[in-house]
Amino acid sequence: MVRRTTTNNPAGENQQKGLTRRSLLYGSAVAAAALSLAGCNSSSGGQEGSKKTAAKSGSANRKGSARKPLAPPSSFKEAPTLAAQVKAGKLPPVEKRLPEKPYVVPHNWLEPGTYGGNVRIMIPATDDGQLKEYMYGHSPLRWLNDGLDIGPGLVESWSSNADASEWTLHFRKGLKWSDGQPWTTADVMFWWEDMVLNEQHSEVPPDEAKSGKGTVMKMTAPDDYTLVMKFDAPAPLTADRLAMWVNRGIGPGWMEPKHYMKQFHPRYNKSVPKDWASADGEFEKKRNWQINPDSPTMTGWRLKSYKEGRQSTWERNPYYWCVDRQGNQLPYVDTLTAAAVQNQEVAKLQIQQGKIDFLVGGFMGVSLSDVSGLKAAQKSSKTVPILWDAGDGTGAAFFFNYDYYEENLRKLIREPKFRQALSLAFNRDDAQKTIYFNTGEKTTGTMSTKAIEYHVDDQGKQVYKQWRDSYVNHDPERAKKILDELGVVDKNGDGKREAPDGSKLIIRLQYASNVGNDYKKLNDLLVRDWKAIGLDARQFPISPEAYGTEWNTGKLMSNSGWGVGDGPNCLVYPQWLVPLEPSRWAPLEGQFYNVRGTPDEHKQKNVDPYKRTPPRMEPEPGGPVARLWKLYDKSKTEVDEMGRHRLVWEMTKIHIEEGPFFQGSVSNAPSVMLAHQELKNVPRKENLAQGGFTAPWIHPTPAVYDPETVFWSNPDQHKG
Repeated sequence: MVRRTTTNNPAGENQQKGLTRRSLLYGSAVAAAALSLAGCNSSSGGQEGSKKTAAKSGSANRKGSARKPLAPPSSFKEAPTLAAQVKAGKLPPVEKRLPEKPYVVPHNWLEPGTYGGNVRIMIPATDDGQLKEYMYGHSPLRWLNDGLDIGPGLVESWSSNADASEWTLHFRKGLKWSDGQPWTTADVMFWWEDMVLNEQHSEVPPDEAKSGKGTVMKMTAPDDYTLVMKFDAPAPLTADRLAMWVNRGIGPGWMEPKHYMKQFHPRYNKSVPKDWASADGEFEKKRNWQINPDSPTMTGWRLKSYKEGRQSTWERNPYYWCVDRQGNQLPYVDTLTAAAVQNQEVAKLQIQQGKIDFLVGGFMGVSLSDVSGLKAAQKSSKTVPILWDAGDGTGAAFFFNYDYYEENLRKLIREPKFRQALSLAFNRDDAQKTIYFNTGEKTTGTMSTKAIEYHVDDQGKQVYKQWRDSYVNHDPERAKKILDELGVVDKNGDGKREAPDGSKLIIRLQYASNVGNDYKKLNDLLVRDWKAIGLDARQFPISPEAYGTEWNTGKLMSNSGWGVGDGPNCLVYPQWLVPLEPSRWAPLEGQFYNVRGTPDEHKQKNVDPYKRTPPRMEPEPGGPVARLWKLYDKSKTEVDEMGRHRLVWEMTKIHIEEGPFFQGSVSNAPSVMLAHQELKNVPRKENLAQGGFTAPWIHPTPAVYDPETVFWSNPDQHKG
């Protein structure tokens, strides 16, 4: 899914009036912003190398990451603070703390760093999971080169049999948790057997634990460093899915420190309360290493102190299993301080005041419209805005609920020409100018612009272009003609078009009330353009707490507060391409897919789909969803990579011919990163293999670029 650039309520901006006027007033602002954006990716701004022999950090000749694992150096070094503890007998030597073969961070833009200092970051709340997006330490495998490659992580090497139905993972020998206790496959099996397979616990089998048939794998641990995953059918995307997310964070757990957590589990401690597995139970509280300093971790920093609602402080993990090419144990920076700032306008003010050192701008609602102000404040704040590609396929998007509960309107929504007419009525030029400052590319709405299927060869490129351009042109006259042909005309003379059956038609743009301003600006443009072709279009903000339930049950007509960004290929997380769950464009059919192959599939057949538990409906025989399912089911067991690409192209053609199922605006516009000008090893766009890929949560940014490698040119001036 695409990253929602705001998850907390920003200071409201009334965009209801002055839209036509804004297109004129924005002219000078856009020109100024464009000049500001143009300078955000230069390799200047404090990125000079600290040694003559090292290439400049952020220079264009240091692009991407090594595609093959790097051999560890013959000797290792550590931070002075840790060396002092070794000398005092409080820690083992660095060679004893690292695994036999530590992971060597492979990014080509890196230069050797200097130990010391503190880095200040900002999050909406002290327990907000976005903080975990800075740390990739629990992931078995890792994305490299903006998703083009998969590299080792905790897993040193892996292999599969010929039909990809059996996978063997070899973990690094000598790994240790942050408390110094050995990490072994027993920690994975604890997660698997005592949580995932334990019906009392809420953890469920992740995608990588299922075969192409959807059956859960059988996992065994022959020894402390080997896992074997056996499936009843090919599971060719297993490695891709092991690289997704930040495990034990935003994504699946994949491990828990058994030596610590078993005291809170009833299998090992009979005195554990019955509510042990509830969200508020002791087990869940103790395993959360973001709020519990006692919970061991595999990340570069471990929690030192936690002040709820205010800030958390993190210190270097002395057992972190990663090093640079020179053998320096990471991280370079001693400590992190994560301050909680709930109000985004306050956050932006503090950024301009120089109160952060490193930040994914989108996490705090910082967008392209803020860049000009950030540049103006740069001299005093010393904070440099950096632009990385988002890689999304839609920008701010709109999509109807294909399973809307009102039958007459559902029939209209499912008519492709109706959705095509609305797309043609939308003037994306205005969105590109006023929201994205003439960056990105106008789009009908696609999967990720960086998805491998659309770059693998000329046919893939052509399929992508056809999808992107299918209904992208602004043609209100054609839109009106299509609506006329559908019978969506003004039947009662009130100046507004009615539904074909003569009933009142209101296009409800519904969105969670805490979405960011970019979505609200888009909604203003959609309302303007759809009113211009005679439709009654209105905005309806919905309580974030109620939104999910209302959507999943088919009660909401549309979603105008999200976007599509998943990659690095279309099948690793295909929920926008194919309805597989209830949160996207066909919620009840997605929920039905969830129960296929289970006893629930054949239950409540005679019950109204909207009254089933959970609400779910079968797709129309021969309809687009049924055909997408059929192609997707074939892709799940297709071992040949090009064969999978071709199946994705066939699914894409259904979107072209019978879509858009989701309507995009401007794709792959830049997203904003922020870094102090004296902070080194922060890559620029030209350093990244595909210019960045910030949109999908499954490609965790900035974790994929190893923030443990950033360092201060003058650490003594940046102590916590």
